[in-house]
Amino acid sequence: MFAQKTIDFPSKDGLLITADYYEAKGSETFILLFHQAGWSRGEYKEIAPKLNTLGYNCLAIDQRSGGAVNSVTNQTNQRAVAIGKETTYLDAFQDIEATVAYVKKAYSPKKIIIWGSSYSSSLVLKYAGDHPDQIDAAMAFSPGEYFGKDDFIKNSAAHIKVPTFITSAQNEQDNWAAINQAIPTTRKVTYVPATVGNHGSRALWEKFKDNDGYWNAVKNFLKQL
Repeated sequence: MFAQKTIDFPSKDGLLITADYYEAKGSETFILLFHQAGWSRGEYKEIAPKLNTLGYNCLAIDQRSGGAVNSVTNQTNQRAVAIGKETTYLDAFQDIEATVAYVKKAYSPKKIIIWGSSYSSSLVLKYAGDHPDQIDAAMAFSPGEYFGKDDFIKNSAAHIKVPTFITSAQNEQDNWAAINQAIPTTRKVTYVPATVGNHGSRALWEKFKDNDGYWNAVKNFLKQL
């Protein structure tokens, strides 16, 4: 059985984060889903239920840096703007940190996998390097050095201990090649489509004809964990 509900919990600075919880009954593994720039938790409306059928609980959150997608407005962003908080990509890192902490406290899962899209996929890799013992795997869809600082993500990636998965559109490989090379774990998987592909987690959406290649890569990676 699967169930979905919308919940709120505080970020590190007290800002309320809105998230959709997709529960897979009996599962003790959580995948935490973070969206790309200008978007919301709606990026995962189609993806999260499919991950449920594979046996994973999912929590798709609204980071403070975002907007709307798939008719879902980013409520965390709206709250941040209303009270004058900064909403840059890097400001959203505390939302990722807070989400991991919340899930650990509220659900006590056996495993936590963090999954990001575009800018948040870079922050997921940063989290995995900065907090190497807090999660069990990291998955990054179209990461890159998006923060105006040389080797910012690469320097954190050098400390990752957990299995990692990186993918992107075909023409984005150069954006993350150095980051991937810096990751010391031998348990790292990359997938680049033979087709043009797509940027971020939307590569898994059904409307894109080459989504099956991405899904196969995702499923194979998850099976190894």
